[in-house]
This record gives sequence, structure tokens and C-alpha cells, in this order.
Amino acid sequence: MAPPSVTSANVSANPLTYEDTHVHAIYEQIAPHFSSTRYKPWPVIAAFLSSLPTGWVGLDSGTGNGKYLPLPAENPSRVWTIGLDRSLNLLKIARNAGGVYREVVRADALDYPWRGGSFDYAISIATIHHLATHERRKQAIQRLLQAVSPSHGRILIYVWAVEQDNLSKREIPDGDDRHADEQPGKDVFVPWVLSSNSTVNHDRTAERVFNRYYHMFAKGELTQLVSGAAEEMGLHVGTKTENAGTRRGIIFKQDGWERSNYYVELHCWTS
Repeated sequence: MAPPSVTSANVSANPLTYEDTHVHAIYEQIAPHFSSTRYKPWPVIAAFLSSLPTGWVGLDSGTGNGKYLPLPAENPSRVWTIGLDRSLNLLKIARNAGGVYREVVRADALDYPWRGGSFDYAISIATIHHLATHERRKQAIQRLLQAVSPSHGRILIYVWAVEQDNLSKREIPDGDDRHADEQPGKDVFVPWVLSSNSTVNHDRTAERVFNRYYHMFAKGELTQLVSGAAEEMGLHVGTKTENAGTRRGIIFKQDGWERSNYYVELHCWTS
């Protein structure tokens, strides 16, 4: 029997209800199995966390099993990252990530439970692509911008890409043609196969398949989303200039693609 395929999704319901059904409820059920497959940090993210000044405090929005909370691996106590996630079962794992008690918060990526500028840095890894509308994805970016220091905050964001590498097991369907004024990217269901503990000899009849919603980002879409979110907040997107007057802004320090993901690194500034 062939493994289940990625299929096109149509977000037709209330986005909150849609995400509850096709994202949050699924992660509560697959949390232990999902966590067992998520243990190796991605290089760009590890390098970002290693680059942070000593004593900084940050936010991991959508922390999952908390695999990034113990980093940087070479000096884990240099910075302190607080994890946020909707999944209670994943947070139960995250709070002991790396064998140390961690500070974790159960909340949604669109919630705002802290004072503005409370954090020195924030990461959002493979989270925003689970939000079912362009507007909600933009709001998630704005929550990150609000959470970090306006003068020195740094943000790293990762999302899954339509453009998959040759190591990926995912084949993204073409889907319907989009009009030019519609948002780029593709809405899809990505299956998670949960095997029963009693499964032997690759008996696939004992498996359950959960279809998780993803918005797969097209080339340039993440950059445009971040720029639009920042500009809507009155932030300047670009380098700081001496004659800018009193204003706030962000610059893109990195804008790349790694292993089937798009990512951006943002630095905040004030003048």
C-alpha cells in the first residue's frame, strides 16, 4: 500500500474552527509520536541562537516539543528562551526539554499575553504556515514584532515552502489555477501516519492517518508578508538612516531557503 499523499485543501469554514479541527486537535493526539521525530536542530536556527548576546531572553512561538529551548548547545545558560504553544501534550514534553525545567506558556500564536517589547529575540519555526488565512498569518508576524524590543529585537521565522528539495517525501499538488490578485502559495493537507504500538510487519491496516492543514509558501511570499505586517504597524522596512527622524523599523538580515523551508531573520531598530 502506497503512503498517503499531500492533497489540496480548501479553507471554507471559520478559520478558527478550521484550525481547531485540522491543526490543534491533531497535534494533541500525535504529540508523543511527533516529538520522537523532532530532535535535531536545523543549522540556521542553531546558528541564530548561538549568535545572541549573553543574558538575552527570548520567545519560541510555536515551540512544539521545545527542541530549541536548550540552545545554544555550546553554552545553554547564555540565553533563556520561553516556549509558547497551543498543544498541552506537546508543552508537557517541552517543559523538560534538555533535562532542565523550562518556562512554557499555553497560548495561541495570535495571543498577546506579555508587555510590548518584553523579549530580546523571538523565533517562530514551522508554525505560521498552520494559520488558515493571509490575515491571520500577518497577525502572527505582528505579534512577534510587538513582542521584541523595538530598538534591538531579533526575529527568525521559518515556514514550509512550495519548492521542496529532492530529499523531501512531500509532493505538492498543483491545485487550481489562481487569479493574479489572489495570495500566492498553496493550501494543502499533509498526512501524519500514526502507527499502533501493535503494528508489526508493516501492517498498514493498524495505522491512523491525520491530515494536517498547511499553507505552503511560494517564493517571495514570506518576505512580502513580513513587509506588509511591519508597514501596517507603521514600521519602516529597510536600513536605518541618520536623517530618518524619530521612527522604528526593521531590516532583513537573512532571506533564504533551507531544506524545503523559507526563512527570514529580522533586526529591529529605532532612531
